[in-house]
Amino acid sequence: MPTDTLTGSCPECETDLTTPPMVQGETLSCPECMLTLRVDDVRGGELSLQMVEVQLRDWGQ
Repeated sequence: MPTDTLTGSCPECETDLTTPPMVQGETLSCPECMLTLRVDDVRGGELSLQMVEVQLRDWGQ
């Protein structure tokens, strides 16, 4: 039975998050620390989240 929301917690600031249904690989921002998070896994309505490494791009300027 699909759920309407998923829950998880930010690996950086441990804020509890509730999201609409998401799939592995999607990204979201933590509303507390503004970190970009990637959905690593979804099991039983629980999100496993990982920090996304921010890489600055060198545009050759």
